[in-house]
Amino acid sequence: MTLQPNSIEARDVAYHLHSYTNARRHEEVGPIVIESGEGVHVTDTDGKRYIEAMAGLWSVAVGFGEKRLADAASRQMQKLNFYHTFTHKSHQPAIELAEKLIAMAPVKMSKVYFTNSGSEANDTMIKLVRYRANALGQPEKKKIISRIKGYHGVTLASASLTGLVNNHRAFDLPMEGILHTTCPHYWREGHEGESEEDFASRCAADLEAMILAEGPETVAAFIGEPVMGAGGVIVPPKTYWEKIQAVLKKYDILLVADEVICGFGRTGNMFGCQTYGIEPDIMTVSKALSSSYLPISALIINDRVYQPVADQSSEIGTFGHGFTASGHPVAAAVSLENLAIIEEKRLVEHAAEIAPYFQEQLGSLLDHPLVGEVRGVGLIAAVELVTDKKAKVAMQPPGAMAAAAFGLVQANGVISRAIGDCLAFCPPLIVEKEHIDTIVAATRKGLDELKATL
Repeated sequence: MTLQPNSIEARDVAYHLHSYTNARRHEEVGPIVIESGEGVHVTDTDGKRYIEAMAGLWSVAVGFGEKRLADAASRQMQKLNFYHTFTHKSHQPAIELAEKLIAMAPVKMSKVYFTNSGSEANDTMIKLVRYRANALGQPEKKKIISRIKGYHGVTLASASLTGLVNNHRAFDLPMEGILHTTCPHYWREGHEGESEEDFASRCAADLEAMILAEGPETVAAFIGEPVMGAGGVIVPPKTYWEKIQAVLKKYDILLVADEVICGFGRTGNMFGCQTYGIEPDIMTVSKALSSSYLPISALIINDRVYQPVADQSSEIGTFGHGFTASGHPVAAAVSLENLAIIEEKRLVEHAAEIAPYFQEQLGSLLDHPLVGEVRGVGLIAAVELVTDKKAKVAMQPPGAMAAAAFGLVQANGVISRAIGDCLAFCPPLIVEKEHIDTIVAATRKGLDELKATL
């Protein structure tokens, strides 16, 4: 792209530092500026229309341009544009949303604490775990185990939970007290001749060995996404969660389910925990909670977590934590309307019904010479790219192949996401078969164009 002086693209380059972007490369190529969205589509300032096959950032569940959400925001903005939840203050949208989330939770929960992003929710979780340990007289029991390739945010603490190297490099992370156990990617990490169930057993054994090496009395919690998202849409092997939970129960370790991507229908159930039989002590949710129309997130905690925290706040005289916008009334009102749309339009059921077609059509790409694996569940999937199927290797440097494919697929009118050596797909829950056909056709065409260059 040649940047025209004073164009919107040139102004972006001049003034805007972007997330997850090579800043020097951005100075050369500039941005694609998205101007509008409707349903599963977005349109840029040049008038080019794309299927947003990533739902923005795994998040726009009900699609773009949903008037009911704009109206809900407007009504609440005019009634009560802002109020906080500090020092015994509250407001109706936060109360109703907390009540709704407790009712929706897949297991019995006690309280909801509102934050503004998945990162903040998981950051707050770390603080809660430490606070609770002190309340219980267990000052050494504060380590948290995450997983290699897990994704849990980008604050100093939540980025430490994230198990991706580039989220740590040059940030001096991870911080002390955060550990990472085996990535449950059977295709990549499984041994020759090892079944999925045997691989799951090995993952659980690795976790137990780490707990014993650290000392069970020092390990407070384990955090995991039901399906790993930003690490490459890694679907757990058969029996994985059953075996992981058995280890955690054995050593009295809290289970934190990061439902930021999986929650509210993505896996074909309301929560990923229901898809995989997970019984968490803490859940973190965001993204599809409001379809990302406004920033909001939440921790949902059980009584095992709440009661010691409440006792400690009584002893100290306050729970010394909070965000100005926690439970923001406009964000909460939009979230309530968003959840109503998901329920009224039966979008979770729709996701479950259309998921087999989505997975089957993407699975047809396995016959392509550049595709090593297609994996997914519900309406989330990844296409792993290789130059050698048997050796499971891709172009060098790592990530170059998916980055090239991403650009070609986008030029063909579909926005995916390059993650490592794979292309990820996570369309809005309103996606229909004709959209899926377009996604797959554009991906195949992009891969054909890439192959022609190799």
